[in-house]
Amino acid sequence: MSVFEKTDLNRVRRVAKRGIYDKERIYEIVDDALICHVGFVADGRPFVIPTLHARVGDEILLHGATTSRLMRHAGAGHELCITVTHVDGVVLARSVFNHSMNYRSAVLFGRGRAIVEDEAKMAALEAFTNRLMPGRWAAARPPNDKELKATTVVAVTIESASAKARSGPPVDEEEDYVLPHWAGVLPLHLDYGHPVTDEQLPEGIEVPGYVWEAIDG
Repeated sequence: MSVFEKTDLNRVRRVAKRGIYDKERIYEIVDDALICHVGFVADGRPFVIPTLHARVGDEILLHGATTSRLMRHAGAGHELCITVTHVDGVVLARSVFNHSMNYRSAVLFGRGRAIVEDEAKMAALEAFTNRLMPGRWAAARPPNDKELKATTVVAVTIESASAKARSGPPVDEEEDYVLPHWAGVLPLHLDYGHPVTDEQLPEGIEVPGYVWEAIDG
């Protein structure tokens, strides 16, 4: 199915016209982010934890220490809510009331399952590493047995999801368009800076090509 069914769980209610249920568009928002926030309830209390993520098909991969409360909770199959947000611009209107943001956000719902087989865990960690920097897995030492044992990996099947986005100029009241106040959009971008080489790196090791490719976009 290419579209998530609208339900009471995932339906966008406030400014419903901005709601997105198309799976491809939602996954683009998820894949463009390096960080997600995972919400869950444990021991009667709500928690929201920021963490790295990777998506493989219809699953979100999470990883952390075996002692992590989030990993234990997620791996036990409890309900999770995962969110991603991009801020693309500050929208300055002529009236304070109509100021806004240009943004893309996604909300995903699902239950996790712990990945216990070493081969599957390694494949998931490869996905994490190459999500952080494409090509990096093949150019760094893989986890050893001790590190693998100390790491929990959870796959969260995306059962329901929706997204919401705004783009474009400010929208003012008709009578406000004649006011002498500047209005418009201040775009925001997340970009790589120039790589800073570790001082302990031996001489002769150059910045790899895949880093420059990531910078060039």
